Amino acid sequence: MTQYNFSSIGIVYSCYKEKFGIPRQPALVASPATIEIEQEYSNDEAFRELENFSHIWVIFVFHGISKNNGMANENWKSTVRPPRLGGNKRIGVFASRSMFRPNPIGLSVVELKSIERKGNKIILNIIGGDFLDATPVIDIKPYIPYVDSVDTAKAGYAIEKPKIKLQVDFSDAANVEVENAENIYPKLKKTIEEILRLDPRPAYQREKKIKNEFAIKLYEYDVKWKVENERVIVTSLTLLE
Repeated sequence: MTQYNFSSIGIVYSCYKEKFGIPRQPALVASPATIEIEQEYSNDEAFRELENFSHIWVIFVFHGISKNNGMANENWKSTVRPPRLGGNKRIGVFASRSMFRPNPIGLSVVELKSIERKGNKIILNIIGGDFLDATPVIDIKPYIPYVDSVDTAKAGYAIEKPKIKLQVDFSDAANVEVENAENIYPKLKKTIEEILRLDPRPAYQREKKIKNEFAIKLYEYDVKWKVENERVIVTSLTLLE
């Protein structure tokens, strides 16, 4: 078996501090993030002309999912249960975008808003990522519409964009808290709404209604919410300890 070694060229810094709550595909939530390029690769020449592309492909490592820490997964399984099928049907791992793969490598297309330099680092400002905070990036490529968007492509079981499932409201207290937080993180309320209306709960919890109170970690906040009759109520935002 041939083996290869790769070094990360950068790190994604996103609002998602844990896996729960991360959108299951890119572009479903317009959350902002940055890719901080390692000093070794922060050569202006290496990024020449990239600003003329509206979107980029980000090739990254699924980190934080196992003790392998980005290495080949010897315990991978040949089938998985994709959330898109309700977690009730097994399909081949290579017919899925599951993070639990022989090699934990991911691929996401995101909107490139701008490129800037901060000190000795190049920073890419992006929108619409599905990255856990501190995700290692191993490559970046421009998205080219005439080859990357195939009009005649089939999508198997993922035929269309997931429908909005839940209405999202904020309690009076949560409204005040999110308004205060937006002084640091603009559009945080919109980000929370976009995440929760897609219903990030595991399928078994939705079906069996094991519990109705949940929390997700975004930026430095613990966002608590509950589900009542297909309606999400955000109850509080508190600073993480």
